[in-house]
Amino acid sequence: MVSPVVPVMMPTSVPGRTEAQQHRGFTLLEVLVVLVIVSVLLGAVALNAMPGNRQLLRDDAQRIALLLQAARDEAIVRNRAIAFEIDEKRYRFLIRQNDSWQVVTDDVLLREREFRRTPLFIVLTPPTSDHLPLRIVFCREPVDKPFVLRLTLEADSTSIQADGIGNFQMQ
Repeated sequence: MVSPVVPVMMPTSVPGRTEAQQHRGFTLLEVLVVLVIVSVLLGAVALNAMPGNRQLLRDDAQRIALLLQAARDEAIVRNRAIAFEIDEKRYRFLIRQNDSWQVVTDDVLLREREFRRTPLFIVLTPPTSDHLPLRIVFCREPVDKPFVLRLTLEADSTSIQADGIGNFQMQ
């Protein structure tokens, strides 16, 4: 014989608790703790997402040091002079063709770039010119003059030092 199906009813209330205790929401303290955690996380993300002047300057200097290395090597391989030109807002590379300098436009690596924050104060030691843009020329020879390129943005400053034999270091 088949036994009949008896519906099981779950109790809607917990014994020993009043109805107000069973239907309570979040306390003010719980809401405040969640808000503090969320604000700390958003603050950390904002600091990493929007770097300061110092970090932006260091990133640009590191990129320039690597690009100077690539331009120097490219000048030797192409057997043609390549110049690095920089002013307070941007930097670019030029290649010597015939008797004039042409801006490099067809190279993804040596393309023109703008600084993310401007204006920069730029000093090249030893100086090649008294006015901007400053120009550093890499010739076909593997040995060149050492130089220091100093970039300053407000109170932050960093330098790129070249030893003349192909090493470029950020300081």
